[in-house]
Amino acid sequence: MGWLDALLGRSKPVKPNLDALFALPSAAVTLQAATGLVPTGLGSVAFRAAEGGAFATAESDAKALLGERVEESDDGYGYTWLLARRPAEALGDLVTELHAVNSTLEGAGFGPSLLCSLVSFAGEGGRRLAVVYLYKRGTFYPFAPVPGQKRDNPLELQARGALEGELPLEKDLSRWFPVWGAPGL
Repeated sequence: MGWLDALLGRSKPVKPNLDALFALPSAAVTLQAATGLVPTGLGSVAFRAAEGGAFATAESDAKALLGERVEESDDGYGYTWLLARRPAEALGDLVTELHAVNSTLEGAGFGPSLLCSLVSFAGEGGRRLAVVYLYKRGTFYPFAPVPGQKRDNPLELQARGALEGELPLEKDLSRWFPVWGAPGL
């Protein structure tokens, strides 16, 4: 960043670190101990599809990595979601597959199209939580939906406390955007 950028208040965008996804399996153990939430074996990647053959090829390659365990869906905001299913105890494999999808799209030059990846957790009484990785920020945050498009803020803050030191967490709570109806959640 140059002196003019500093003077004008500009900052360099954070570079994503997809390898941070590999910290999720060990963070899940800490999360389970603190909250009782366990992995569900579901994870998804959200991206904005681009026009053209190059993107179609990259998307096809990403889907091929997941094989028959992938479900594709679109949300009302113009994003495509790829949902991967693995046994709940195979969180490491799930994270590896999500990383591979992200890396495939990024490697083909479509990194800016990536929105987020999430891994789903569940607990007693129907409690649900997603640990969401924001691609453009290179950070994670917890999202705990409850019926009626509301959030379980105490659970989110409890999860944040448990995950601090385990994952690079998003410090700006206004960036903890809700992913209502995200596949796998």
